[in-house]
Amino acid sequence: MPSDCIPFRDTNYFSSLICDYLDQKAELDPFYHRFPKVENFKSQIKEKQASFPAAHRKVLQHVLETQYTHVNTSEATQENILSLAKDTTFTVVTGHQLNLFTGPLYFLYKIVSTINLTRDLKEKHPDYDFVPVYWMATEDHDFDEINYFNLFGKKIQWNRNDGGAVGVFDTDGLDKVFEIFSSEIGSGLNAERLKSLFKEAYLEHNNLAEATRYLANELFADYGLVIIDGDDQELKRLFIPFMEKELVEQAAYNAVLPKAEKLDEAGYKVQVNPREINLFYLAEGLRERIIEKEGSYFVNETDISWSKSELLKHLYEVPERFSPNVMMRPLYQEVILPNLCYIGGGGELAYWLELKDYFETVQVPFPMLLLRNSVLIQTKKQAEKIKKLNVSDTELFLKQHELINHKVRRISNIDINFDPQRAHLKQQFQEMYTLAEQTDVTFKNAVKAQEVKQLKGLDMLEKRLLKAQRIKLSDHVQRLTAIQNELFPNQSLQERTTNFSEMYLEYGEHLIPTLIEHLDPLKGEFLIITS
Repeated sequence: MPSDCIPFRDTNYFSSLICDYLDQKAELDPFYHRFPKVENFKSQIKEKQASFPAAHRKVLQHVLETQYTHVNTSEATQENILSLAKDTTFTVVTGHQLNLFTGPLYFLYKIVSTINLTRDLKEKHPDYDFVPVYWMATEDHDFDEINYFNLFGKKIQWNRNDGGAVGVFDTDGLDKVFEIFSSEIGSGLNAERLKSLFKEAYLEHNNLAEATRYLANELFADYGLVIIDGDDQELKRLFIPFMEKELVEQAAYNAVLPKAEKLDEAGYKVQVNPREINLFYLAEGLRERIIEKEGSYFVNETDISWSKSELLKHLYEVPERFSPNVMMRPLYQEVILPNLCYIGGGGELAYWLELKDYFETVQVPFPMLLLRNSVLIQTKKQAEKIKKLNVSDTELFLKQHELINHKVRRISNIDINFDPQRAHLKQQFQEMYTLAEQTDVTFKNAVKAQEVKQLKGLDMLEKRLLKAQRIKLSDHVQRLTAIQNELFPNQSLQERTTNFSEMYLEYGEHLIPTLIEHLDPLKGEFLIITS
């Protein structure tokens, strides 16, 4: 099965921050610990091994065994959970929201990247074991981000009115979503497998966390994936000292804000700004910010309040009621897992790059940060069309108007580039400026105005000629537009829009093995697979 790669920068879909990070630009050195190269993992292993408490391993293993009590666990996953008790076992983690039916395709790519990295590490470091972990974002409360998925250009949506952490949402109403989904995908072996997956995940489990765990386990259990829900009392108890420090000393705010300001000064967009307290309070139907005012603490938009001593007593009694936000969740993950590397998308890595000083302040090793694999999947038929249109991989990623103009200029039998005429015109006006310097300033201004007018005229003529050629070459333009629309739905990356079910209908049970075969997490390029 052929595949090809292009640099992330050449896709024009990734920020300068991420592209510069991948290029290991020197100005970003202060924002990460070790770059994710195979040769750097030995030092990361030693550092994490020396700092990770054995007691945390025992709690972690017990919690995972409990969470997997009613899950049909594969032998590979069981072995991985058991191995976490050993001080020679480490994790590679990716995290994702509980998107309905996995959401966009990159959910798969995150997990496959994580699985493949653990395999690479085992090959390079056979004396250690490496466990791929999917961290379910069960405590997120932005339901509108996860309550739908796209199928054949249509939005399949689950509507409900609950608030609070999404992991505990019951699955009421998803029977209606199932009916719509079933009617859309039709019949056939692959369609029936998808219907079974959806039905068993969402109609036979009590809440969204259980449903998501079932679905991810069904897709990846054979590869030893371990799925963890951080919304757990025992795990939160391990995190109490860090939450106390946050409540009393505002540790994250004081460490992250200066780092974010340095990113901004370096010319990069700051992904997330820290709050003074980076913890939420959880209750039934509620996940709201904790706010401190003049020594008292409040839950935003509620009547709940404590004194400082009352709040800390409450923290020690029911740590599960306290939920880290986006600034603290990475630390929570690294405190409870023997983790070496976090794999995420560009947006995730952007906020992780703000956190290095915070980790140093609380004396927790900062993990390696690896950009997940990105993939464009095209059929052989689509690849043949692209070849006939003589479009390169890099051109395919251009914005549509740029792609069309680029191609029309190339295939037109008329030279649509007026740059030579512009250069000639500017030379003529340069002679006029020389003459104007011998007269007065008013004449020089008149020359400048005329130059601007004539250059604008050339621009307009070039655009009109380009438009005329686009009309003349409309058949080519239409075919070009059609194939790009197929591969870049809504003028976005396929992986950010399309649900895996569309690919499963095409490739069935071969889909994930194909991804496992082709995704190289350390290669650092955008992958194009033709199947």
